[in-house]
Amino acid sequence: MIWPKDRLTRFEVARLLGARSLQVSLGAPVLVKAENTEASKIARIEFKENVIPMTIKRKLPSGEHASVEIKKAIESWVKEHPGEF
Repeated sequence: MIWPKDRLTRFEVARLLGARSLQVSLGAPVLVKAENTEASKIARIEFKENVIPMTIKRKLPSGEHASVEIKKAIESWVKEHPGEF
């Protein structure tokens, strides 16, 4: 089974949040208004508001790469996991 392009795995979510936290902690512009200055919390707010400026490419078993529809995937994740954010 190939994972749908409009869904994220829990590993991709962790990678997105971790990478964005690192970017923010190293001085990347923050894309949301947040009172909190902790990078991980800012990344979670950006994720919830669907403004994370990243792309995900998955390597398929055939060796090809597939791009994830990140906006739809984040919307689906937040809808399916409302207690996390």
